[in-house]
Amino acid sequence: MFSFLWLSLYNYLRPFIKWILRKTTKLCELQRICYGEPVGYLRSYSVEQSLYLSKSREIKEMLASLNKLSEDRKLHGRCLKSALEYAVNTVVGVKDINPYYHKQFIPSFVRCSEHIWGYRQLLHEVESLRTTPYDPTNSEHEKKLLRLWSLLMPNVELEGRVTKQWQDIGFQGDDPKTDFRGMGILGLDNLVFFAEEFSGPATHVLSHSLHPQYGYAFAIVGINLTSMAYHLLKDGAVKTHIYNSSKSMPSIRLFHQLYCYLFYEFDRFWLQSKPKNIMDFTSVRDKFENNIRTSLSNPYTVFRINILTVDTI
Repeated sequence: MFSFLWLSLYNYLRPFIKWILRKTTKLCELQRICYGEPVGYLRSYSVEQSLYLSKSREIKEMLASLNKLSEDRKLHGRCLKSALEYAVNTVVGVKDINPYYHKQFIPSFVRCSEHIWGYRQLLHEVESLRTTPYDPTNSEHEKKLLRLWSLLMPNVELEGRVTKQWQDIGFQGDDPKTDFRGMGILGLDNLVFFAEEFSGPATHVLSHSLHPQYGYAFAIVGINLTSMAYHLLKDGAVKTHIYNSSKSMPSIRLFHQLYCYLFYEFDRFWLQSKPKNIMDFTSVRDKFENNIRTSLSNPYTVFRINILTVDTI
């Protein structure tokens, strides 16, 4: 109740506060943010909030245009350059900013814009992969699946496309295609990226999953963590990490790296929790997600895999 009243009071007084600060500092709100907040989440998120609270018709039209481009995943190359120029020109014009006198504002605002609309574009790219079902008749999908086996089990020959061997890397049955139903091809892409880009940690985590007491289904848990990463992205919780770690447009690679961090850290958390059996998975997973969300509530959070401190059993 108190927070609602405070928010209502702030929204009521916000125009007056902005006017006072503009008169006293000779700077608009966006300038004060770009000059006063550190690069990363605090700056980009504050710019994002300021833009979406704007009552300017020109800025609202700009937001709608850039949102559409990001949803259509067109923000790259010349289109990205034109979109950023449009955003800068719109803000400079509406806010009456002299670009020759305030030279630092433009690169700061551009970086924030890349974060804001790069994040939206990334979300739509991830959503597209998530809703693309695994198709055994698609040669590219099949190659990725076989690639996963060769990365995780380089010294073991796969006896056939449909075989109980898939259970050795944590799939439920003889044919992994059924396990990708929830997260689509995104789940497979995440697993392949982890095994390819972090081969040492991935094989170490796989060895933990085969432990007689604390073991778990590697691939199934991996797909479950894809779901976690997806929802963190969708509800905006992971903006902290992405805005802090990205120097320009966030890419799908950044999402894959986030997934790798989650898988690596979940394995550590699972072992430290000493579960009685696999039936404890849901409670352990929920505690792990709560810890991740708590970390993301820190505006300076950046997730990095520390491969020098891999737990051993």
